[in-house]
Amino acid sequence: MGQETPGLVGRLASVQVGKPTKLVTAAGREWRSAIAKQPVEGRVAVRAGNLDGDKQANLKYHGGPDKAVCAYCSEHYPMWREALDRPDMGPGAFGENFTLEGLTEESVCVGDVFAVGDSVVVQVSQPRIPCVNLARRWDRAELPDRVMKTGRSGFYLRVLQEGEAGAGDMVVLRERPHPGWTILRANALLYGEAADADDIAALRALPALTGEWRRALGRKLKSAAG
Repeated sequence: MGQETPGLVGRLASVQVGKPTKLVTAAGREWRSAIAKQPVEGRVAVRAGNLDGDKQANLKYHGGPDKAVCAYCSEHYPMWREALDRPDMGPGAFGENFTLEGLTEESVCVGDVFAVGDSVVVQVSQPRIPCVNLARRWDRAELPDRVMKTGRSGFYLRVLQEGEAGAGDMVVLRERPHPGWTILRANALLYGEAADADDIAALRALPALTGEWRRALGRKLKSAAG
């Protein structure tokens, strides 16, 4: 069970944006994605739909107000570099816009409201669901499954107040409406084999959670009941 964390503070280590482009897998297959994001120098406008200069190739599953900003934890990259033998993995490797220091899935809860720098306010809307684009980028078909099993998914943010952000900004917890529901606990509930139906229903009922995750939990609930 997650606990209230007064004064939780992290740091925005890096900001990345990118637009859909043609990529090629190791096997020579062409595909189109915006996952290969590049670091931004200076400050960037953070809008309700996305960051300036950032677009998504598949709007059915990416982008939009509930997933305007993708965030990932810098603390995870040393593990991934070693586990995948990819020393080139660093900020933006998972296609995230915000690479954060000090804010992991163990400490961040669904619904948390954070101030980023002097103007931006964001809310944690859901854990990230790793997709095939991540596997294609790093030529590891098993990578999405490994991300789910470790719980090191990252998370999405909706923008409550627009403004500007840049590397070095402090990220400060302002509100925590659902202190029991860390990102790690939510991941364990959705992806774990044994899931309590009451817990699934409780997570689905959180006002801050996205419709995408509510639907996924609904399928999990039916599976648990069956």
